[in-house]
Amino acid sequence: MYNAVGIDASKFKSTVTVIQPAGIVIRKPFDVLHTSNELNTLVTYLKSLEGETRAVIECTGRYHEPVVKSLEDAGIFISAVNPKLIKGQKQNSLRKVKSDPADARKIARYALDNWAELRQYSSMDTIREQLKTLNSQFDFFMKQKVVAKANLISLLDNTYPGVNKLFDSPARKDGSEKWGDYAYSFWHVDCVRKIGLKAFTERYEAFCKKHHYNFQKGKPAELFEAAKQLVAVFPKEKSYKLLIHQSIQQLNLASEHIEILRKEMNQLASTLPEYDTVMSIYGVGETYGPQLIAEIGDVSRFTHREAITAFAGVNPGVNESGQFRQRSNRASKNGSTKLRKTLFQIMTTYLQNKPVNEPVYQFLDRKRAEGKPYLVYMTAGANKFLRIYYGKVKECLHNLEQDSLPPEES
Repeated sequence: MYNAVGIDASKFKSTVTVIQPAGIVIRKPFDVLHTSNELNTLVTYLKSLEGETRAVIECTGRYHEPVVKSLEDAGIFISAVNPKLIKGQKQNSLRKVKSDPADARKIARYALDNWAELRQYSSMDTIREQLKTLNSQFDFFMKQKVVAKANLISLLDNTYPGVNKLFDSPARKDGSEKWGDYAYSFWHVDCVRKIGLKAFTERYEAFCKKHHYNFQKGKPAELFEAAKQLVAVFPKEKSYKLLIHQSIQQLNLASEHIEILRKEMNQLASTLPEYDTVMSIYGVGETYGPQLIAEIGDVSRFTHREAITAFAGVNPGVNESGQFRQRSNRASKNGSTKLRKTLFQIMTTYLQNKPVNEPVYQFLDRKRAEGKPYLVYMTAGANKFLRIYYGKVKECLHNLEQDSLPPEES
């Protein structure tokens, strides 16, 4: 006797229904508030059912987590499923109904139809959820940093044009850059050229000492001569200085948040079994590695390589009917946008570094030489990269599983 529990989660409540094979309804859809009392009542009820019980819930942001935690702690089989899989479930009806009870019934039918393939939620998924949440925040602050940087450069173009191109020092561990620190002290060209070369040299040397930068003797004269040729649109007024200082502080704050999250993501990802394998792949570093692991999740849930490329939305579409077969199709783009973004960034790394011995770069270069458009060869390269990723990580997890078995079983 199978009891399929369909749970449609929302922000403060979930709608639950229980059905058995042949469409036998054990419990009509009912609402459960996300409070400890009502969730405990739900657990007690599900444990009282005769036969095997499996619950399925959609991964809807963070709304499903209270229910998942309560059922998992109680030892009840719970599977968190991608909503797109539920959406593809057959309705067997010409009517299009969108309501919480209807969604709960649809999820329950999905549980029955895919009973043997349901994957139980595990504590390892908790780590992956944390990593995915961190990646979401990382993306949020990265967007803030891009906007803050563009805004700051726009302001400085009116007081000290091109100041962001005066230095090529790499960013520090806290995300700050030398040109930003320099612009905070010398925010207007008159801060340089009006005080004379000698005074500027002394102030620049003090600036380098304060911020722990190497002082180059020829640099002050170079900066001074360049400042003399620049045209400032805004006058050297207090209000403009305030705006620029606030913009620099905002940029530095966003950069600091990003570096903290980058470090935390890398540390958290290192606890997962596939970390070393992922980090060994060319083009993957301490930023892209945790992002890939966060967005892809556990590769064991993908039955084949085409499944993971479809999840990322970099698989070519299919358009066939009768004798007609379209040769060139657009990518589906149905999967994770954050994953596609990370994949395109990795493809950019390949194109910039040109590792001629890497199969992904060889594939990219061949497609580009054939005259394929940018999006076509980038998407094709991302597809090939994901297939290699899937093969290596799948093999890694299999080897770890074999190593954990007793000698007679392995």
